[in-house]
Amino acid sequence: MPESKRRKKPASTRAAASAEPKPNPVWYKPVMFGLMIIGLLWIITYYISEGTLPVQPWGSLNIMAGFGIAIVGFLMTTRWR
Repeated sequence: MPESKRRKKPASTRAAASAEPKPNPVWYKPVMFGLMIIGLLWIITYYISEGTLPVQPWGSLNIMAGFGIAIVGFLMTTRWR
């Protein structure tokens, strides 16, 4: 049985993708924590003002707005490096 020819070049030498992800931009962490704090302050303001602040026509939807803002901040933590 004949032998196969040897390669003259080494096997493919692709540049391996960097295993370490790039760091986040400088603004990422302040925005992340800022959204969490703003959401919390929105809900606290709603309860302390007995529904007159921050947006009176929204009524109970102010709670959802506060939680929504805070959740966006918490979702950003999944991408924080």
